[in-house]
Amino acid sequence: MRTDSSAHVIRRAGVVGSPVEHSLSPVLHEAAYEALGLAGWSYGKYECSAEDLAWMVDGLGPEWAGLSVTMPGKRAALALASGHTERALAVGAANTLVPREDGGWDSDCTDVEGVTGALRAAGGFAEGSRGLLLGAGGTAAAVLAGFAELGLTEVMLAVREPTRASEALETARRLGLRVRVERLDTVDLGAAAEASDVVVSTLPAGAVDVGVAERLARAPCLLDVVYHPWPTPLATAVQRAGGGLGTGLDMLLHQAFGQVEQFTGHTAPRERMRDALYGATGEVKPLPLWWGE
Repeated sequence: MRTDSSAHVIRRAGVVGSPVEHSLSPVLHEAAYEALGLAGWSYGKYECSAEDLAWMVDGLGPEWAGLSVTMPGKRAALALASGHTERALAVGAANTLVPREDGGWDSDCTDVEGVTGALRAAGGFAEGSRGLLLGAGGTAAAVLAGFAELGLTEVMLAVREPTRASEALETARRLGLRVRVERLDTVDLGAAAEASDVVVSTLPAGAVDVGVAERLARAPCLLDVVYHPWPTPLATAVQRAGGGLGTGLDMLLHQAFGQVEQFTGHTAPRERMRDALYGATGEVKPLPLWWGE
């Protein structure tokens, strides 16, 4: 990992993906640099397809401290790196690239920290063995890795089309998780939620109606990756039921801590980053922090 002891040396970092204009990552990273006194540091947004990621990274100079990689480039980021964390390999994707002294790049998946941090900060989750995961898209693999880190061993994966769950199942196999796949429109979600220690929905906005939300809210802790528009039907149902609630905004916050630390070599200023994100999103949703063991 390349770090700098000088607060005024010019260093660059940024988020790459497509589309990337909506990204809130600059809010978090720039707040961190300011709090850490890194006056020469900047963090930008860079539109880049998965196909062009290796070409772009190959052209970066020595002033670069790291990249945050969003969709659709996370699998490409893992492929171009010469070093990988175990969790990045388990997920099969990387959202973090850090330059190596030998000219290559190290990859990590701090999305896993986003999942675990959001769930622990939400309350309602202490320990358990059973999880319910809705959806098998790109976020699902990181959720499964988060489940494994939290000590869960059994997962029900509820998806619209079971034949599209192969990547999630491969991640589960690498992690040693027992997964049962069910079709989303036939499973009893109320009973499944009641039997689970934690529920995570990776379904897009509008995919969960009020009736489904009320059934899922029977779980003690729920993470809904959607945070806009707020509140979501799931958020409303969980709050009414008194359960623990986390959202994609909490995931974004907690995954950024590890990135800041890997890019800068300094402990992430968590409260300053949280306050910056809270302000940038209209102060409509509290952002509780989980500080670790």
